[in-house]
Amino acid sequence: MGTITVSSRTQGLLALFDLQTNFFAKAIVGVSEEDMYNRLNTEANHMAWLAGSLVGQRFWMTSETKPGLLQTGYELFKDHKGIQEGAKYPTKDEYLKDWDMISPIAREALLSIDDEKLDSEIDMGFMKMTYYEMITFTIYREASIIGQLALWRRLLGYPGLKYD
Repeated sequence: MGTITVSSRTQGLLALFDLQTNFFAKAIVGVSEEDMYNRLNTEANHMAWLAGSLVGQRFWMTSETKPGLLQTGYELFKDHKGIQEGAKYPTKDEYLKDWDMISPIAREALLSIDDEKLDSEIDMGFMKMTYYEMITFTIYREASIIGQLALWRRLLGYPGLKYD
């Protein structure tokens, strides 16, 4: 498994990507399917939505190098859909299967992206940004979602996320 990125600008992002690859499974281990939907009478996103949103980001990272790969429950998350009341989201096992499949592909995309592609622009309709900005935001958002999952673990009475 390579550890040197084509662009030096993505080297630090790769280190974070690798950490977060291992933290996701640890963030949802042992949580019951019922608790994956428990919002504790708040408007916060439940763990089932957070997990699917996280998995969807990894699929986005591969959309140019491996077009056509779709996560389980794709329709629930396409076009950046927010949480949908009453929707049945994929199970933890389905999310983990998708995560394990897509993470090496996304890692390879991160390893191989060059400066020319990083500097090219993405038009998101409501705003434009470079690929570098979008990938940086994606890696940041992964950490944020894993942190939210870790907080939900504690709020729902589960042991904290283990970093070992």
